[in-house]
Amino acid sequence: MAKIARIESGLYRIPLPQVLTDSTHGEMHAFELVTARVRDGDGADGVGYTFTVGRGGGAVLSVLRQEIAEIAANADADRIEFLWNKVWWETHYGGRGGPTVLALSAFDMALWDLKAKRAGLPLWRLIGGHDPRVPCYAGGIDLDLPLDALLRQTDDNLGRGFRAIKMKVGRARLAEDVERVRAMRGHLGDGFPLMLDANMRWTVAEAVRAARAFAPYDPVWLEEPIPPDDVAGHARVLAEGGLPIAAGENLRTLWDFRHLIASGGVSYPEPDVTNCGGVTAFMKVAPGRSVRPAGDLARRARRDGPLARRRAEPLVS
Repeated sequence: MAKIARIESGLYRIPLPQVLTDSTHGEMHAFELVTARVRDGDGADGVGYTFTVGRGGGAVLSVLRQEIAEIAANADADRIEFLWNKVWWETHYGGRGGPTVLALSAFDMALWDLKAKRAGLPLWRLIGGHDPRVPCYAGGIDLDLPLDALLRQTDDNLGRGFRAIKMKVGRARLAEDVERVRAMRGHLGDGFPLMLDANMRWTVAEAVRAARAFAPYDPVWLEEPIPPDDVAGHARVLAEGGLPIAAGENLRTLWDFRHLIASGGVSYPEPDVTNCGGVTAFMKVAPGRSVRPAGDLARRARRDGPLARRRAEPLVS
């Protein structure tokens, strides 16, 4: 038995080399990294993490130190699903999302890392993966970058081997977004995988209008066009806007994803292992089927050349 001997946690504030902005979060001067390290009685350990874009890390740390450390004390670290449910329900009344689920994500990730280390396997193998490489795209928090700087950033990413690019949209005037997307499409060429991310900027009507305006530039998807809790709105944007919709980075529970997928509001579900409940929850969301086949990016990769590939890391974000 891999009995949990102790849980160590930490909070680190990481200043950014330049102030970043997107359409909803305002100026971001630093990111917060919250870590969880689970040690067993044999001295082995596993590490997990979550993060914020500048605020709330103290609350996440408090849940790890004051709640999860007590709930999981001396438990069998191999009983990951049992521990996930135990933490979920014992923190349910004051949790169900926010700092509690971010803390659970870091803890669950650490349990899986520990299990993989004890098995002598990388995590992707332990959970049934068949390929140590995954296609990657490059994107930045670049909404306020001048157009020439945006294109230089893109060239840097292309030079690093990336063969898919994501850019931010959601500026004050839709015409500005359209001009930047037009310029990016011209820069990349027809058929090159290009994704757009609005960071929950618009109303439903605004998102439909924007999607229709972007359609001539053939984006792979429009990401998070509206706030995440408007499930019916996502279905409308997908049905009326004419573009595939990606969403899920700001969903926090399995049931959030189930509702969005079943309602026909997403083409590309995007669970983030650092905030959706960890590896345990991520694996339950990942098989979710969308209303449209989510194969456009893969098809473009086969048509236009392989996407840039990196070695898969044990902890995927």
